[in-house]
Amino acid sequence: MRRLAVEERPDWQETASRFGFQFHHMYGQRYWDESACFAFSLEEIERDIEDPSRELHAMCLDLVERAVDSEETMARLGVPDRFCDYVADTWRRRDPSVFGRFDLAYDGTGPAKLLEYNADTPTGLYEAAFFQWIWLDEMKRLGRLPPDADQFNSIQERLVAAYDALPKRSILHFTTEAENVEDVGTITYMMDCASQAGHKIAFIDIADIGHDIQDRFTDLEDRVIDVLSNIYPWEWFFADPFGEKIPRSGTRFIEPAWKALISTKAILPLLWEAHPGHPNLLPAFFEGDPRAVGLGDHVRKPLFSREGANITLVRGDRVVEAVEGPYSDQPGWVLQEATNLFRSPHGHAVVGSWIVGDQACGIGMREDESAITMNLSRFVPHVILDEVAG
Repeated sequence: MRRLAVEERPDWQETASRFGFQFHHMYGQRYWDESACFAFSLEEIERDIEDPSRELHAMCLDLVERAVDSEETMARLGVPDRFCDYVADTWRRRDPSVFGRFDLAYDGTGPAKLLEYNADTPTGLYEAAFFQWIWLDEMKRLGRLPPDADQFNSIQERLVAAYDALPKRSILHFTTEAENVEDVGTITYMMDCASQAGHKIAFIDIADIGHDIQDRFTDLEDRVIDVLSNIYPWEWFFADPFGEKIPRSGTRFIEPAWKALISTKAILPLLWEAHPGHPNLLPAFFEGDPRAVGLGDHVRKPLFSREGANITLVRGDRVVEAVEGPYSDQPGWVLQEATNLFRSPHGHAVVGSWIVGDQACGIGMREDESAITMNLSRFVPHVILDEVAG
């Protein structure tokens, strides 16, 4: 694994605009960065990322299977009592899932380590599945990468297949907060994949979703929303008045409510408890557990947070990095042993490993000067070049 400086495509911003990538810069800062790429050998991808991602996903599904039979475990995973039966029902009837993304620490010298699982929100999906593939194709055409350069990336193919497996009896609605440019860009891409799979699709701003006298969710044309694919975390649904109507609405959600059980950092101590010493896990405990005292260098994480918010890195009993955010009043926290990320003079990098249709199928790389990956951490494309091995 190496970070390689490469020449940018001279017209990449025009290409981004042509393909609807409107958030390549955000808040005045560059988000997409193709002045470099991360190069892996095929062995590193298959042995150290793809296989472990597949195994980690299976471990998470096993955790769900155990959790739905234990109200205590569901509570530890952050599911409110009033939603426990509904969450369990969505698992028992196997409501389908499309995607999830593991964040992994990997520097090419040892097993990848699980940092967290973003199991129900697809941040980085468009960049990983589509735009970095366009980058690879054009860079080979320009002669800036060798003709045999490849990429661990069958994400779009898997997405279309996953949507194709869903029933097509009615309109597949998609929703997010319409003022969020990044989320709208992502969900527009998801809609395109669903359309390729043969679905009738419609978008509705989440603030515009209504309900009829039978508490069925409806769109602005008063059509019943039978299936809703959303970019909106389940813990937000649990807290919103809107969420109270979900169990009796009849609407099937993608991602389903059972994904809430593994989209929380509470999975970290529970996975470690179930699989102690697993090479792809880091020791982790709930805050207050006496065993956490022996962690040494560690990261303190709220059960629910987004884009690195409210995460603190402690080394040698000293806080070396801390990110502020809106999650400081959460009742539950996790302490996870600190590990080393890939590091270069340009910062730290995290591997985002995508699971689509239960298959490990691609990665996206995020880089930041900070060791804590945040909203504006840069997305850097990757390539498979066997000559980088060793």
